[in-house]
Amino acid sequence: MATSKKTSRNALTLSATLPHYELRARRLKATDSQIEIWQLPAPATPHVRVPVYIAGLRGRNLALIEHRLLRRFKQAGIELAGLPLDDVRRFPVGEDMAINIGLLFRALAPMRNREHMLAVSAGIEAMPMEEAAYWLGMAMHRKYPRRVLMALRFLLIEPGT
Repeated sequence: MATSKKTSRNALTLSATLPHYELRARRLKATDSQIEIWQLPAPATPHVRVPVYIAGLRGRNLALIEHRLLRRFKQAGIELAGLPLDDVRRFPVGEDMAINIGLLFRALAPMRNREHMLAVSAGIEAMPMEEAAYWLGMAMHRKYPRRVLMALRFLLIEPGT
């Protein structure tokens, strides 16, 4: 009994020391969906008083990488099958997944070339959390975030493609 109280107390302390993120999924049409990442207010982030939009993706760009995302979501215990039309489902996600997916969405949103999109998504998936957090922070808090994301795309796309 004492160990269960101790582990639940440790879990509460751990969750209070980490930022909270949420994945929001919505089906817009029969063939179109939208996925967004939001940072929620938490004791670990006192400066965040209202939910902060990190990134989102929909349409053709989401459809291109959706199979990769669904595989990662399934490993995290998130099931997006059977989303009702125009209803938002919310799922808590860990910090590492939120940072990686947020960076992925921000980098892919303006892109049009399928081969380059696949190269960028593979590169971002392979990034360690610290590097992804660096790039996402640069993309969110710099004066010219599009320049930061363009530099990241240049680094991840193989020359000559």
